[in-house]
Amino acid sequence: MAQSPEFYDRMLSLGLARVSEAAALASANLIGRGDEKAADQAAVNAMRDQLNMLDIQGVVVIGEGERDEAPMLYIGEEVGTGNGPAVDIALDPLEGTTLTAKDMPNALTVIAMAPRGTLLHAPDVYMEKLAIGPGFKPGVVTLSMSPSERVSALASAKGCSTEDITVCVLERPRHEEMIAELRSTGAAIRLITDGDVAGVMHCAEPEQTGIDMYMGSGGAPEGVLAAAALKCMGGQMFGKLLFRNEDERARARKAGITNFDRVYTRDDLVTGDVIFAATGVTDGSLVSGIKREVGYLTAETILMRSKTGSVRRMTYRNPTK
Repeated sequence: MAQSPEFYDRMLSLGLARVSEAAALASANLIGRGDEKAADQAAVNAMRDQLNMLDIQGVVVIGEGERDEAPMLYIGEEVGTGNGPAVDIALDPLEGTTLTAKDMPNALTVIAMAPRGTLLHAPDVYMEKLAIGPGFKPGVVTLSMSPSERVSALASAKGCSTEDITVCVLERPRHEEMIAELRSTGAAIRLITDGDVAGVMHCAEPEQTGIDMYMGSGGAPEGVLAAAALKCMGGQMFGKLLFRNEDERARARKAGITNFDRVYTRDDLVTGDVIFAATGVTDGSLVSGIKREVGYLTAETILMRSKTGSVRRMTYRNPTK
């Protein structure tokens, strides 16, 4: 069997940006229109079409769902021309379908690409997540700490008061006790309704976003995407799979996971070099949303490579005629 060509992340990165841009532009007409499914489908179709133009032997490892749940971009689907390097692909064609339908902030299109076998095949279950930005010694916060201990530890490492720490949390009933404990420390809490990939990414640029830490449970597939972004931007992340029933454990076994109690670090979730692109659909703290003017749509994309730590922001003005 012929060896796969090398993963030239520098050459592939611009192609990846085009993929996320296409998905964002395709969903532009559905911003604020109240139809989550239509917005998601438009993004899926455009992302798949663009992926199939890339010279890669791609396999979707984080996608729209299992083969029997999603007609396109399902887990295990092969994408690309079949030429070029063998790669794993993690994607969310529209991270924040509700945000898009309601024209709320921080809807993104998100995609990551890495050499084959380097992205965790995360089952569609919950994951407890904890993330902070770059510049701290390893293990300054851990999943084994209580929420209040994490705030105190991060404040001590930053040399500030706990009242100067802002934590991003997904607004869900399951987080009410955690939120109450966090508030007891004096920390501020930024509650988000959806979009925890963006929530984790916010930690990497605290000066811009005002977020120091992310914690709480959300989708495990989104955890892998968030880890890919942090691997490029810098920062620490920890994740632990959460299982509610035997069916979810069976999903994990099918994905090749045997240790159900493992705490994954950022570099366990993404073990090799990765490239990551995200394009704004609605305005957010990280990137601007789609802008309309007569005859044009303009999109902003953040494109990153872990190998170099480079973060590139690009504006794409696209004629609509």
